[in-house]
Amino acid sequence: MALDRITLSTFRNHVETRLEDTRAINLLVGENGAGKTNVLEALSLLAPGRGLRRAALADMAAQSANGGFAVSAALDTGDGGEAVKLGTGMQADRPGRRIVQVNGAEASAISLAEWLAIGWLTPAMDRLFAESAGVRRRYMDRLAVAIDPAHARYASRYEAALRERNKLLSDERSPDPAWLDSIEAQMAAAGSQLGQGRARLIGALSQELFALPTQPFARPALTHVPGGALEEEALVDQLASNRRRDRSAQRTLNGPHRDELQVVMDGKAMPAAECSTGEQKAMLIAITLAHAGLAARGRPSLLLLDEVAAHLDPVRREALFERLRTSGTQVWLTGTEPGPFAGIISEAASWRVADGAVERF
Repeated sequence: MALDRITLSTFRNHVETRLEDTRAINLLVGENGAGKTNVLEALSLLAPGRGLRRAALADMAAQSANGGFAVSAALDTGDGGEAVKLGTGMQADRPGRRIVQVNGAEASAISLAEWLAIGWLTPAMDRLFAESAGVRRRYMDRLAVAIDPAHARYASRYEAALRERNKLLSDERSPDPAWLDSIEAQMAAAGSQLGQGRARLIGALSQELFALPTQPFARPALTHVPGGALEEEALVDQLASNRRRDRSAQRTLNGPHRDELQVVMDGKAMPAAECSTGEQKAMLIAITLAHAGLAARGRPSLLLLDEVAAHLDPVRREALFERLRTSGTQVWLTGTEPGPFAGIISEAASWRVADGAVERF
């Protein structure tokens, strides 16, 4: 097990919810709007970032509360020692500021990735292949952080330096070359690590996917397309040589912020965006399962699957359950009824969710 003694306090429609005696596979069943996805969202906040909905902190607090919320859980690290208590939330008197605690001591959100790797698949991700390149970059970064926690720091540093350079480029006054040199050095140092981290992620995922059968889930072929030089010195030179062009555009035109993830359905050589909805879903599941296998090798991990089983035929559903059994990660699934989970319900910890309350069954 990864997480147990999970508590949600004034989080969305959960006033005070506690889930205990979890297992490797955990199931939340309830009607639409009951609060199942809210539990998954709360768990996703035990990783860096804005969670699986990318919502503002203020939107997560229960409307009946004073404006704050809290999520906590005990993490079994698997080394036989005491559980680590992870917590995050927002205080009413500090709106918009996320608070993170590890064993009661305040910590950074980025540090959560050092304890726990979290991945998820939600219905909102069904349009991943048709969305903008920026959405796929965020997707790559989220997967990369679950493998290498340092990736979050490189992404944060690069984005900060990129904003500063773009600000200088858009200023009516000519920017100080020495100041640009400094900013570009920071961009290149973080950006090269960021781009190489994405490349390593896609390489590892590709190997994992290649080892899997092509059925019953369609096997995607993944390619990381760099938006700029991957090596630090080369990226410094690229940024410096493009200053005139970038100043004319008033933004930086090359760098890892222009990276792209290309996905093609293996065997058909068809871009994922042109595949059927069912094929896209199958490729997303294949990527998610491959990533879960990678993440579980480093540290405790969670896999959050929102309304996945209901959209699969019986063959694919049973194949999914078999993969989950051997994934090495703690799994959380949601569904509107227990029927689709008949093949796995006897070994799962199951709760009914209604109006923001949970009951074990």
